[in-house]
Amino acid sequence: MGSWISSIVRAEADAEAGLGDLPESCIAEVLLRLDAQEICRASGLNRAFRIAASADFVWEAKLPKNYVYLMEMATDGTAISCVCKKEIYARLCRPNPFDGGTKEFWLELNRGGICVSISSKALLITGINDKRYWKYLPTEESRY
Repeated sequence: MGSWISSIVRAEADAEAGLGDLPESCIAEVLLRLDAQEICRASGLNRAFRIAASADFVWEAKLPKNYVYLMEMATDGTAISCVCKKEIYARLCRPNPFDGGTKEFWLELNRGGICVSISSKALLITGINDKRYWKYLPTEESRY
């Protein structure tokens, strides 16, 4: 009976270790050094990477410091406490209108920088209502 148990222990010791055997905390440390698109690709490797890629502290590191304020602007002040950080990141990467729809902001996917688009109607241009200098031409190509 002792030889049977030793053969099981030897067989388990001979089994090769894989990516799934890494602790979740080690995988998360690797993911912290990747950008958002690379994290999403890595989450497809196996279950351990998928679980680590859903960790809030991984995505919180990718969010700007003022993400709570930005999320309040994007959701018109509704509560965000029950939303995971990955969902917050995804929401902030889409164009979010504010200031009556005359401006938009979003996060840059690769670096997490904040981008802003401002409509010409939101600008305070001297003489904008003077037809001699300015003529507003709406187009289908414009977001505004």
